[in-house]
Amino acid sequence: MRAMIFAAGLGTRLKPFTDHHPKALAMVNDKSLLERNVLYLQNHHIFEVIVNVHHFADQIIEAITINNGWGSNIIISDETDAVLETGGGLMKAKSYLENEGSFVVMNADILTDMPLSSMIAIHKKNKPLATLAVSDRESSRCLLFDDRDRMVGWRNRITGDQKGFLNENSEEKIKEKSFSGIHIISNDIFNKNRFEGKFSMIDVYLDLCSTNYIQAYDHTGSLFIDVGKPESVAMAEKLFQ
Repeated sequence: MRAMIFAAGLGTRLKPFTDHHPKALAMVNDKSLLERNVLYLQNHHIFEVIVNVHHFADQIIEAITINNGWGSNIIISDETDAVLETGGGLMKAKSYLENEGSFVVMNADILTDMPLSSMIAIHKKNKPLATLAVSDRESSRCLLFDDRDRMVGWRNRITGDQKGFLNENSEEKIKEKSFSGIHIISNDIFNKNRFEGKFSMIDVYLDLCSTNYIQAYDHTGSLFIDVGKPESVAMAEKLFQ
């Protein structure tokens, strides 16, 4: 199985570090976020990794080259001309992933000890279009799932705005879950996606969830942190040695 790590983002929340560096190279106890996630994937027997680059792309490429991919075979998906967000970035990397039955996708700025192998096994058993890692935690936005853990929508917890096909579901059965930035996706996504250019994978899932099975994998209880702000680096250093 192959994986893709999204490392192209501008990382504006992590300023001032990202004024001069890509967020994927932010250090947590002497290891970059990118290295930590490459090693995390190795722990689950994934050694073929695609990394997309845009912001300070040369620094990421240099780090991968100097460290020989930290033991993995890493392919660069070049987005230096324009950052494409998660959906556009995945579609640009189609040629590296379309022959995989399914593949892992994750954000470079998250750290977790979630049992990815278990998530992969459940994905292979149930054969959904995508399996999304979620948990019960505070966040301004959340994904919505029915009592069978099927994705039915999205909600902004602050404004109350929501998208999806909630009118077909009883509100009492809807569960709010915070998305953890890790997906396992069937290669059918390349045939079913209707977006082009710059777009989010969440938009793709919202477009497809009424007619396709997109399931939750709840990892509540696992260590998890979004290393998106300077103060979260210190928190991550306490959690991940």
